[in-house]
Amino acid sequence: MLAISYPLTLLVVGALLLFGSWLPMLLSRFPLSLPMLCLAGGFGLSFTHLVQLPPMPWGNSDLGEKINEIIVVLALMEAGLRIDRRFSIRSWASVWRLLLVSMPLTILALMLLGHYFLGFGWAASLLLATALAPTDPVLAADVQTGPPGSGDDGETRFALTAEAGLNDGLAFPFILLALMMQSGANAFGHWLAVDTVGELAIGTVVGLVVGRSVGLLLFRLPSIKLSNTGEGLAAVGATLLCYAATTMLHGNGFVAVFIAAIMIRVVCPQDAFHVTMAEFAAQVERVLVMLILLILGWGLGSGLLAALTPVGAAVALGLILIIRPVSALIAFRGSRESGLSRRLIGFFGVRGIGTLYYLQYAFNRSVFAERAQIWAVCSLAIAASIFLHGLLTKPAMARADARRARRSSGTREDLLLTEPR
Repeated sequence: MLAISYPLTLLVVGALLLFGSWLPMLLSRFPLSLPMLCLAGGFGLSFTHLVQLPPMPWGNSDLGEKINEIIVVLALMEAGLRIDRRFSIRSWASVWRLLLVSMPLTILALMLLGHYFLGFGWAASLLLATALAPTDPVLAADVQTGPPGSGDDGETRFALTAEAGLNDGLAFPFILLALMMQSGANAFGHWLAVDTVGELAIGTVVGLVVGRSVGLLLFRLPSIKLSNTGEGLAAVGATLLCYAATTMLHGNGFVAVFIAAIMIRVVCPQDAFHVTMAEFAAQVERVLVMLILLILGWGLGSGLLAALTPVGAAVALGLILIIRPVSALIAFRGSRESGLSRRLIGFFGVRGIGTLYYLQYAFNRSVFAERAQIWAVCSLAIAASIFLHGLLTKPAMARADARRARRSSGTREDLLLTEPR
C-alpha cells in the first residue's frame, strides 16, 4: 500500500497537473523531456521519507496495471488521430517492414539472449522479449507526427507513429503465449486460432465499426453533431467505449482503438475538432504518465535493479543500441528510404509504459521465478531509453525535419488526408 498522507496526495496531484501543463513549454528550449524529469524526480524521492512503497510495487498491483492500460489506449487513440496519411498497403510499406520483420527479429533475439545468456526458462524469455520488443506510443511523442491536419511529417515520423500504434496489439498475443507456456498447457492451436487470429479479427472489425460510428456521431449528424460542442472529452469516451466493447467480445482492444482512431479521422479529416480531441487525450495521458514515472523512478532507487546482473544490463542496453537498430536496417533492405531515415527509425524505438503494462499483466496472472530479474532488465531498458532518446530526439529530429523541408517539393499530396498547412 502507498503510505502517503491525504494533504501530500493533494500536493502531488496538484503539482502534476500544474507542471504537466507548464513544463513541456519550458523544456522545448532544452534537450530534455518531461519523462526524464519525472523519472529523476522519483529517483530522488526514494532517498527521502516522503513516500513509502513496497520493494516491488509493480508485480501484483491491479491498480498499477489498470492505470498503465488506460495510458496505453489513450496514447493509441492520440497516435491514430495524428496520422494524416491515407491508409494503403503501399503508402504504409515502412510500417509493415517494422511490424513484420523488425519486431519479430527483436523478439527472437531477446528470447534467445534471455534463455542462453540470462538462464531464463523459455516462457520467461518470451515474456521478456515480448515486453521489450514493441515501441511505445506513450513516451515517443517527440518523434511522432504533429497535430492532426498539420500535413505529412515525413517517413521517419510517420513510420514511428504508425508502428507504435499497431505493435502493441500485435505483441499482446505473445504475452498470452508466454503465460500459456508457463502454465504448462498444451494449447498452441487454441492460442493461434483464438488468442491471435480470432482476437485480431474481432479487434479489427470492432475498430472499424466503432470508429465509423463515432465519426458519424461527431461530424455528420445535422445540427447536433458532437464536434460542435468543442469537448475534447469525446476522445476519452471513444477510447474507453471502443476498448471496453472489444474486450467484452474477447477481441484485441489495442488494435481496435488504433483502427477506430484512423476511422474517425477518415470521416471528416479536415475538421479542427481532431486537434481538440488529440490534445485532450494527450493531457489526460500526460498526468497519468508523470505519476507512473515518479513511482518507477522511486523503484529504481529502492531496489528494483537489485537483481540486475552485468549480462542483464548488457541485454537491456544492447536492445537499444544494437538489436533494434540492426533489426530495422534489415527490415528496410531494398526500400527507397534514405540512409538517415532508416537510421533514425531504427534508433528511436522508444520503450516505456507498454512494457510496464505487459509485465504487470503477466505477473498478476502467473508466477515466474525470474520475475525480479525480468523487472530489473526491463526497468533499466526503459530508463536508458527515456534518457538516451530524450537527449538525442530534438537535435536528431530537427536535422531530419530540415532535410525533409529542403526536399518538400517531392511530397505526394495525394496520399494525405488533408492538405499540408
